[in-house]
Amino acid sequence: METMTTSEFAALAERFLAMLANERGASEHTVRAYAREVSSFAAYLDEALGKGGKIGAVEHLHIRAYLGVLYQRGLTKASVARALAAVRSWFKWLAKERLVEQNPALLVGTPKLPKHLPRVPSAEEVNRVLNSLEAAKTTVKAKKKDTGEDSDVVAWPERDRVIFELLYGCGIRNSELVGLNMGSVKWGDDAILVRGKGRKERLVPLGDEAAIALRAYMPARAEKMMAAGKGALVADGPLVTNLRMRGDCRLTTRSVGRIVKAIALSRGLAADVHPHTLRHAFGTHMLEEGADLRAIQEMLGHERLSTTQRYTQLTAGQVQRVYDETHPRAK
Repeated sequence: METMTTSEFAALAERFLAMLANERGASEHTVRAYAREVSSFAAYLDEALGKGGKIGAVEHLHIRAYLGVLYQRGLTKASVARALAAVRSWFKWLAKERLVEQNPALLVGTPKLPKHLPRVPSAEEVNRVLNSLEAAKTTVKAKKKDTGEDSDVVAWPERDRVIFELLYGCGIRNSELVGLNMGSVKWGDDAILVRGKGRKERLVPLGDEAAIALRAYMPARAEKMMAAGKGALVADGPLVTNLRMRGDCRLTTRSVGRIVKAIALSRGLAADVHPHTLRHAFGTHMLEEGADLRAIQEMLGHERLSTTQRYTQLTAGQVQRVYDETHPRAK
């Protein structure tokens, strides 16, 4: 019987993915995405160079050819760009570990992507939603599906208001929201301690309205936990919980997405509103009110200022107003 052997490409791909998960503390979602892209390229190298091929033999031409295969499969430019980014990261690590002399992926240009800015709801629209959640006493429950997860959708006004207040008021990511614990709220500092990408922590200001929403939610959270026999989690457990207090009681990012979309639709917002829309709105509205771009960068947890600039946008009216107010020849 023939014994299956692991190629050098597949073995090094596994080592890279293990490093991402264990050393860099990448999220499960990130590891899955990299696993898909890097494993796919490793399989391509098995075919192109053979199972006995060596990683040092990989050239930029192999990477370009692989991208061509992806285009032939019907992938979009954005998908191909993501694949290239993963391959670059893999070879950057390989070079750092001295397993290759240089990163051949650096010689491959990134596909040019069309620049399009997602629509951001106005501050008035978001405030209208938040005010409606503050006033809500009961909400219509969405139809339950076979999974039972949809029992969480628009079913707990106090918690749902906290979700919106933290996503929009603090500009945090969906994954950061569900990762918050009770100890993450630093009442003495009027801030929340957020663990972002790569497990990097940052303090984000906690606004007055978000604090009010949290204080209104916490007693109901404690009561539900006690009733479910999860009293040990009241003081130190997850901040944002699921409705039925299942498992460790922590709400999932998928449920947060459903809740945000259901509330947005019921309050007249666009159908494409999701948790990241609120984060984008946070940055955009802060910029509109004159906040320093680097301060926004710090609050959003971006490593690069260029990333923050993509999350924010100036309207033509704002640009005209700044010009009219500041340029000598406009007066």
